[in-house]
Amino acid sequence: MDSVGKNNDKTNKKRGILTLVGFGFLLTLIQWFGLLPEALHRLPEWLVPPLQIWLDAIFNFVKDDLHLLDFTRMLTQGLQWLLDSTANLLFGKRRWPHMGPIPWMSIAAVAGIIGYYLGGWRLAALGAGTFIWTAMIGQWKIAMETMSVLIVAAPVAFIIGLLLGIWAWKSRTVEAALQPILVYPSNNSVFHLPSARRDLFQSWSYCRRCCNYRLCHSTDDLMTTLGLKKVSHEVVEAGKMSGCSSWQMLRYVYIPSARTEILVGVNQVIMLCLAMVVLTAFIGMPGLGAKLLAMMGSFKLGRSMEIGITIVLLAVMLDRLTKAWVAKQPEHFEKGTSWFLRHKYLVMSVAAFVFFIIVAQFWDFASEVGRKQHYSQGKALDGFVKNTLLQDPTLKFITTGLRVFMNNYVLIPFRNFLLSIPMPAFIAFVVALSWYMAGRKQALFALAFFSWVALSGWWDRSIITIYYVVSSTAVAALIAIPLAVWGASPPAQRIDFSKGINGDVIIGLISLIFRRSIIAFASFIVAGILRYMLWKLGVFGDEEVSMGIYRLVYWIIFAISFYLIWRFMGQMMRDVFLLLAADSAQTFPSFVYLLPAIMLFSITPIAVLFAIMIFAMVPLLRYTIEGLRNVPAEMTESADMSGATRMQKLWTVQFPLALPTMAVGFNQALMFAFFMTMIAAYIGTVDLGQELQRTLAGTDLGKNFVLGFNVAFMALTFDMVILHWSNTKKKLLGLQE
Repeated sequence: MDSVGKNNDKTNKKRGILTLVGFGFLLTLIQWFGLLPEALHRLPEWLVPPLQIWLDAIFNFVKDDLHLLDFTRMLTQGLQWLLDSTANLLFGKRRWPHMGPIPWMSIAAVAGIIGYYLGGWRLAALGAGTFIWTAMIGQWKIAMETMSVLIVAAPVAFIIGLLLGIWAWKSRTVEAALQPILVYPSNNSVFHLPSARRDLFQSWSYCRRCCNYRLCHSTDDLMTTLGLKKVSHEVVEAGKMSGCSSWQMLRYVYIPSARTEILVGVNQVIMLCLAMVVLTAFIGMPGLGAKLLAMMGSFKLGRSMEIGITIVLLAVMLDRLTKAWVAKQPEHFEKGTSWFLRHKYLVMSVAAFVFFIIVAQFWDFASEVGRKQHYSQGKALDGFVKNTLLQDPTLKFITTGLRVFMNNYVLIPFRNFLLSIPMPAFIAFVVALSWYMAGRKQALFALAFFSWVALSGWWDRSIITIYYVVSSTAVAALIAIPLAVWGASPPAQRIDFSKGINGDVIIGLISLIFRRSIIAFASFIVAGILRYMLWKLGVFGDEEVSMGIYRLVYWIIFAISFYLIWRFMGQMMRDVFLLLAADSAQTFPSFVYLLPAIMLFSITPIAVLFAIMIFAMVPLLRYTIEGLRNVPAEMTESADMSGATRMQKLWTVQFPLALPTMAVGFNQALMFAFFMTMIAAYIGTVDLGQELQRTLAGTDLGKNFVLGFNVAFMALTFDMVILHWSNTKKKLLGLQE
């Protein structure tokens, strides 16, 4: 009976999916022939409910009648006091406790000592070097403006996440409710609430964004919830047998056992706070984000890159330090060891901190690097990009051809195709796909979510958002997956021509050309920038420069750069290099990608695709490499013993086993793309992001909520379906219990 019931279920599922697909296909054909009534193509305006008005009324009720205004003002006072204190200490804002600013040398020295304590000389160099770089290029004050908010926002975000995680661990209902609530996009009404002062929402937007971004793109619940779930049954039983109360169990058993996952959550909070530095500039927060926006507004790519590098360095430094903190084991000392020896790094930090404070009283450079003293080369980089790189005829030819082809023959036709599908047909296709990949429950959720989008009155803008997301993710996959396959393959070996030209020889040649091309491209850029900087610094003299000497210097620098990159980075041109590039791309402020996109492709659909594509490639690279790495060795060995070629092994063994993990990468790439469409709105898109951007300047909260829910529900549909499919496949393959 069980087998008969399962067969009936499969038959009913197949019949239902085919019915939905047939219905959608029939409606679309009728529409293409111009025979479909307009009411079946798009929802008539008179049927669209006034969702914006209802949501406005609900928010006003909460704000006024439930006294949200009074609550936020109370929060403002406490957070404002903290923000004033950190601002005074780090960049000298003239408020309590009237002690700042702390000299940059003191902070750099302490960072170096902490880095050495956690991970040796490499982390010491990273910790101290990051702050030295920031000071030397004249960005110390704006960096400290950013850090003054970060050190308030990150602990608040962590506390909120910890409490929510514990609550979700205790209650399945709360756990299920958190994901759709916290997936709500960052560009929504938190920036509009008129009831609190600016500094509160600068900090609150940081905290909120940290929680949202991490939860939106994770494959499980909060890291706290995940850690608490992993606590072994034996540890729990031991705690209960010792007579611990519920509070003692949480404090002394569960939280210490989940320490690693919780500290990973701390790491993510810090990283994603830094990812918000540009967005918070739109609500008036000074610092690196505001300066970056100002430079981008003036199309100063070189100086924008310097600021972006500073943000990346800060993020990478904090990332590596917190990861080392997670991995570091407690130190044990013999009985009788003095307090100074047991806490020698603390003593060294305090001594270095005080020493450089004293030095700064007598040497101004130790306190602040002035405008005439810094070593920024932003202007030189601006000149190189504008006058050399973007004027190159070959680059112009390639970008123009690519722009014309992609816009006219790929992107615009694909957008028009999606818009030509009638609304009921599109919903039918989405529900059918959800049912096929994930099941009936997920199909019903997809129906509910896309029905909201249909009733919102913003259907066409929502479809254009999907068009940007799907097209950019598809292009990102075409680039990222071959790169990841190459990165996850065995180390490069000498090409064997003894057996003639075969698949392995061709792949080896392609790999060799690709590696050398990357090194050559990096060397060209380095040589061009260094030559331009030498010219700006007057190395070639004030008189007219001989073009022969100018070219000779360029090729000498190129040759040296090529050798150094090949010598020191040639061994990491596989997965390590790709993962490092992916981490940098994810950490880099997303707004930076808009500037080269505009410069290369002007304000066209391909510019938006280019900016989104870079961001979406990150999870595709990471999860494809992880999936291919985790293919059981015995499976690949069996393929080798059976005489399979490299391509046969890839397509018949590695890809099928890695596909569930790769699906998670696709899921996160789609989530990244949804987020990036909100950013890309600032270069003139016509999707939901553009409308959300417009609401940032006003008080139209109802519209903001409606648009935000549209993005959230579409993203949740993708997220829910792909993750369910991935987990199901992992169980079938025996990769997950």
